[in-house]
Amino acid sequence: MHYGFDDETRTPKTMSAPALTKPATKLDYLRLMMLSREGDRREGILLRQSKGWFAVSGMGHEALAAIESHLRPDDWIFPYYRSRALMLARGMSNYDLAVAYLAKKESSSGGRQMPGHYSSREHNVFSVCTPTGGSLIPACGTAWAMKLQGKDSLCVASVGDAASRQGEFYEALAFAVQEKLPVVFMIEDNKYGISTPTAHFMPFNIGGILSEDNVVKVDARRIDHVEAAMKEAARKARTGEGPTVLWCDLDRLSSHTSSDDHRVYREADDIAAMQDRDPIKLLKDELIAAGELTEADFEKMQAEFEELVRNDYDRAEHAPDPDPRDLMKDCWGEPAPALAPPIDLGPQTMVDSINKVFHKALENDPNVIFFGEDIEDPKGGVFKITEGCSDKFPKQVFNAPLAEATIMGAAVGMAAYGMKPVFEIQFIDFISPGWNQVVSNISTLRWRSFGEWKCPMVVYAPYGAYLPGGSLWHSMSAESYLAHTPGLKLAIPSTPEDAAGLFWTAMHGDDPYFILVPKHIFRKRVDVTKAEPIPFGKARLVREGNDVTIVTWGNTIEIAEELAAKSDVSIEVIDLRSIVPCDYDAIAKSVEKTGRLIVLQEDTRTCGFAGNVVAEFVNKPEYFNLLLSPPQVVSRDDVHIGFNPIYEYAALPDLARLEAAVRTVMA
Repeated sequence: MHYGFDDETRTPKTMSAPALTKPATKLDYLRLMMLSREGDRREGILLRQSKGWFAVSGMGHEALAAIESHLRPDDWIFPYYRSRALMLARGMSNYDLAVAYLAKKESSSGGRQMPGHYSSREHNVFSVCTPTGGSLIPACGTAWAMKLQGKDSLCVASVGDAASRQGEFYEALAFAVQEKLPVVFMIEDNKYGISTPTAHFMPFNIGGILSEDNVVKVDARRIDHVEAAMKEAARKARTGEGPTVLWCDLDRLSSHTSSDDHRVYREADDIAAMQDRDPIKLLKDELIAAGELTEADFEKMQAEFEELVRNDYDRAEHAPDPDPRDLMKDCWGEPAPALAPPIDLGPQTMVDSINKVFHKALENDPNVIFFGEDIEDPKGGVFKITEGCSDKFPKQVFNAPLAEATIMGAAVGMAAYGMKPVFEIQFIDFISPGWNQVVSNISTLRWRSFGEWKCPMVVYAPYGAYLPGGSLWHSMSAESYLAHTPGLKLAIPSTPEDAAGLFWTAMHGDDPYFILVPKHIFRKRVDVTKAEPIPFGKARLVREGNDVTIVTWGNTIEIAEELAAKSDVSIEVIDLRSIVPCDYDAIAKSVEKTGRLIVLQEDTRTCGFAGNVVAEFVNKPEYFNLLLSPPQVVSRDDVHIGFNPIYEYAALPDLARLEAAVRTVMA
């Protein structure tokens, strides 16, 4: 089957043909490359007609479509935004790319992603995120899942040359080499990062950084060179020999994007010289020299592709636009079923109950995978949360390198593949190296793909202060960062039964869940008398009262309970438990009785989640009218936690500050 027109009748098709027929001839590749080029050209024309907002071109990168010749349907591609020809080879149609360019509702993202951000669950094409290099570690996560399941499938992860200086590129390569993952990294070296020449930045040009055992240089302007290199890389991946880096030498024949003009920073002679290296010209000349094509044939094909592409884009123009009522659709999936956690009753700590749930989850489902620093036995995690797990389930529990981006990114690829990652960040303070994956992939994947992809995972970490000697990087409260990021669910338990219930719910959910475990109280032994289902978004009434409502969570529950027990004011204490979603109805029900609201948090005052709770009550008349006095926030000052306990306790909210807030609302 060929591309763009029926090979017998020579009539244009309304849509381009499905995936590349194998084995493909060079004439097949030429047609596919011409179809890709004409799509790029059509988008340029439409932009000049003020139809569309942005375009990114794959001109010059078309010969890389030849890697598809050595891929199977069960292989995965993590593409680059110049992978247009490869997407056509994989099976996406020109019309698919047309509706994506015009951001139509039926596009792969429902109009939410920029053009060139390819995605297809059907074809195992992972959704592109804009931050360059952001898909490399997720590709390793998927490849790791393939290996754990004993598959001989592989992943291809492609980025531009400038992105090879991203830290995540090195983390991905190191992880792939360490685990001998079936990954082919494809560096599309067109010599420019937007306007900056990259020759002296490229790690392959800087001696000693990368092993030549893993790097294969490819003339990526020629189909047969690409095919040969990919054939060996695929063989190596499928036979357990590990990753390959294909360093693909090619040209970016166009400006970086439609918002750029490469004539500003490139010499005219340089631009002209590239045209002689155009992969379409090289292949056309080769076929003409071999007698397989004539110039007249080529011109006829060109005219047919122009008509086909014009028809596809004309039809796409009339396709339905997104519906603004769908704006909030697919931020999350369906709520997770709340099931009673499998814990024993009686005296125990949060660490005990969480560990029990972890063992049961591993026992129930071989697709549950744990990954984190020092979580294997005999250590069992720095706080013993995973104690005994790796001894009992050695094929499901693994130590991670000291690389949080690897932990977060691997979770993305593994979750997308269908596994259930339950990954640990040793302290929430250390999540910042993995933050790119949190905001670029974990939180956005479902929404940006209009629900086609999902990212079910559980990420947990000890958090908080009130534990002298933690200093700046062991005492952080990060709930406001996570709560601010759409697409994540977040909980902070304060009892063993709540910890067990929230983890058990999250492990059966379809979304990314973050659970922060408060260090100050997670070894506090309490008598557990029930094991009930705990849904996200449901607060807990800790203590009833009539005069003041104190809303809090995590470590500061202790302070609220202590004051309520000794105060002559009748204080109602609510443990929020779930930060996102938040149970505002439970708070309102309490404030309806007390008329007074205090929100107590361990986090800093500015942009802390307590401010969000107060804003909710100030903004909504039905809430505001319940208040008899201005709501108060009791929090840490906007300052870091010092190593000396004098600094720590000077910064944190305490009984005296909470008592002062009670006096204020009562006055």
